Amino acid sequence: MAADRSSDLKALDGTLTSIETVLDLPKLREELVDLEEQAGMPGLWDDQEKAQRITGRMSVVQADIKRLETYRSRMDDLAVLYEMAAEESDDGVALEADNELAALTKEIGTFEVRTLLSGEYDERHALVQISPGQGGTEAQDWALMLWRMYYRWAERHGYELDVFEWQEAEEAGVKSVVFQVKVPYAYGTLAGEHGVHRLVRISPFDNQNRRQTTFAAVDVTPVVETTDFVEIDEKDIRVDVFRSSGPGGQGVNTTDSAVRITHLPTNIVVSCQNERSQIQNRAAAMVVLQTKLLEVKRLEELAKMNDIRGDKSANAMGSQIRNYVLHPYQMVKDLRTQYETSNTSGVLDGDIDELIEALIRWRRTSAEDEA
Repeated sequence: MAADRSSDLKALDGTLTSIETVLDLPKLREELVDLEEQAGMPGLWDDQEKAQRITGRMSVVQADIKRLETYRSRMDDLAVLYEMAAEESDDGVALEADNELAALTKEIGTFEVRTLLSGEYDERHALVQISPGQGGTEAQDWALMLWRMYYRWAERHGYELDVFEWQEAEEAGVKSVVFQVKVPYAYGTLAGEHGVHRLVRISPFDNQNRRQTTFAAVDVTPVVETTDFVEIDEKDIRVDVFRSSGPGGQGVNTTDSAVRITHLPTNIVVSCQNERSQIQNRAAAMVVLQTKLLEVKRLEELAKMNDIRGDKSANAMGSQIRNYVLHPYQMVKDLRTQYETSNTSGVLDGDIDELIEALIRWRRTSAEDEA
C-alpha cells in the first residue's frame, strides 16, 4: 500500500473511531435493545405520546448504528482493496480504491459534523419558511431560487419534504413557501440557514440589463412534538378559508379547502393547502402554528437568559448571513464563517453541504470559546 494512502486510511480510521466514541456505540446498541423491548410491549399505542417518543428515538438509534457499521465495513474492504492493488500492481483497482476513499472521507466527514449537533431541539425535523424581501418580482424570484436550492439539497440526500404553504406570485417567483424537512437532525443541520440571504445579479426582469441587489428571509424552526404542547385558545385565532393553488399555478382542487390561521395575540399567520380537505388543512396549519409559538416561547426564554448574562448576540439572529453574487463575478460567501466558493451554480442547485458543515463547526467553536 502506498505510504500516502496508508496515512489517509489511518487518519480516516481515527475520525471514525472518534465518532464511535462520541456516540458511544456499545451504549447505542444497549439502548436499541431496550427501545425494541418497549416498542414490543402490548398496549404501547394506548399512550400515543410515549409511543411516538419511543419509536422516533428507536428510528434514530437504528439509523446511527447501521451507518457506523456500514462505514466500518467499508473501511475494512477499502484496506483489502489497496492491498490487492499493491500486490497485483493493478492501476484499475487502485483507481477504484482511490474513488472509494474519497467518497468515504466525505461521508464520514459529514457524519462527524452531525455529532456536533447537541442542542435541545437539534434532533427535530425542521420547519422552513422562505419570504421575499422588498423588491417585488425580483425578490419573489429570489425566494423561488432559494426554495429550489433547498429542494435540490433534500433531493440529493433523499430527505422527505412536506410543503405546507405555497403562495404563487403574479409575475414570477413566490410570495411565501413553508415546508417541513422530515429527517432526524434536520433542525440542527439547517438552523444556520436562518437569516437574510442577499443576491446580486443582472436582473432578468430589467430590459436595461442592470445589476440588482435583492433579499429574501429564511426562517427555520424546530417542529413541535406532542410533548411540547402550547395551549391555544380558540378566541385567540381567526380562521379563513381560500382556494388552493399549487406550484406552477395549477389548482390543487376546486373548493375553498385551504386554511389560513391568524394568532391574534402574536399576529402570527400560518396557512396550509397541501391536503385535500379543509379539516385536514386546518389540523396541519395548527401544527405549524404550534411550532411557531413554541419558537416564540423558546426565544423569549433565550432573551431572558441573554439579559441575565448580558449577551446581546441574539438580536443578530435575523441579520444578513450570506451573499450570492452572480455578477460581476461568481461567489457565494457566508458572512459568519467567511467560507466562500465560486461554484454558484452548484450551490443554487443544492450543493450546500460544505456551507452547512462550515457553519455547524463555526457555531460549535464559538460556543466553546464563549464557555
